[in-house]
Amino acid sequence: MTIASISWDLHVPAAHSLKEKRSVLSRIKARLHNEYNVSVAETGHHDAWQRAELTACVVSTDRRHAESVLSTIDRVVGTAAGCRVIDSVRAFF
Repeated sequence: MTIASISWDLHVPAAHSLKEKRSVLSRIKARLHNEYNVSVAETGHHDAWQRAELTACVVSTDRRHAESVLSTIDRVVGTAAGCRVIDSVRAFF
């Protein structure tokens, strides 16, 4: 069994309140959960308006499958409206 995670450090330039930031993040989280069956949470920068950290986690029986899912969702977040990826980090357990 492989547990894989990816964390993104995001810039949300149009957010002028926490409500606007969370609106952008909730759309991303819902899409990732619904389309790719991964768990997603906001894991950092909770009180900053234009900065966010999201982390997604997938459990798989095969490491290659987990890597494929992470690559796919990384592209989705990279093209998501309303935010820009500053950095991302992957981990496998």
